[in-house]
Amino acid sequence: MSDTGSVAIEIQNLSVIYNKGVNEKRAVDSLSLNIKVGEFFALLGPNGAGKTSVISSLAGLLDVEQGSIEVFGNQTGTKMAKTLIGLVPQEPVHHGFFTVNQVLKFQSGYHGLSDNQDRIDYLLENLQLAKEKHKKVSQLSGGMKRRLGIAKALVHSPRLLLLDEPSAGVDIELRASLWKFMQLLNQEGMTILLTTHYLEEAQRLCNRIAIMNEGRLISVDATQELISMMTERQISIVLKTGISWDTSLLGNKPQGVVSLRQEGSSIELSLSGPCNLKDLLEKLSLRIDDILDIQMKEGPLEQAFLKIVEKDREGSIKKNAR
Repeated sequence: MSDTGSVAIEIQNLSVIYNKGVNEKRAVDSLSLNIKVGEFFALLGPNGAGKTSVISSLAGLLDVEQGSIEVFGNQTGTKMAKTLIGLVPQEPVHHGFFTVNQVLKFQSGYHGLSDNQDRIDYLLENLQLAKEKHKKVSQLSGGMKRRLGIAKALVHSPRLLLLDEPSAGVDIELRASLWKFMQLLNQEGMTILLTTHYLEEAQRLCNRIAIMNEGRLISVDATQELISMMTERQISIVLKTGISWDTSLLGNKPQGVVSLRQEGSSIELSLSGPCNLKDLLEKLSLRIDDILDIQMKEGPLEQAFLKIVEKDREGSIKKNAR
């Protein structure tokens, strides 16, 4: 990654309000967030959390009336900021009367690139659209239209890519190749901001994750730290032949152990929070010499996401009840 540690996106006290007046809706509420150059960053939240409003504000589609946004030091909405950003919106592209190649040439011209066919061909190849090059957009499947939308966003070689639910409607095989290409772009230095409801994608791809709820930013953490702190780790301990275990612990679980059971020569448990193996074995009255094998599996990001959102909702209910 280039420029490691410098800021790609700086959002300060951003608020987005629709229908100002009696029936106004605060879609984003005083959000502040920094994203570093070269990060693959996820912005997650339930429907209506404000994610698309943030993306639209970043892309200059919404005027920033409260707060400020800078993209690589440039105020959002300016010509320079728009040059630096590639946007993939939720809705796929609709240019039914034009071919795939024509759409990308038009998009290149919008950015002042009159001789951009090499870049277009590179994108068509990597997004598996090369065979569709001369087809009209109306002939494409929904998944292929999604890919064309990504090609449009990348045709001018932006430094920042905004992906708003890019894999919705894309089949599993195409999705896998799409994310492989996104990882390549990120490794080459492109900063990527992703919103998605496929949380396994965010878990696999993203360095850090921010979670929004009801327009507010409620969590920002490194992906692995978030999973370690907020999920239940599944642990399987296989005992050596002939080793007996104190089964009285089944009815009196050690602190931090959520579930505990024995299946043959294996002890199966789930643990909340970080795991110190030495401490865990002591709690289970086991020695390392008693053990044939240990397998650990982190909980899914979905578990952490649901826990954080539910905790925030409970806090809001209590606050409103006062």
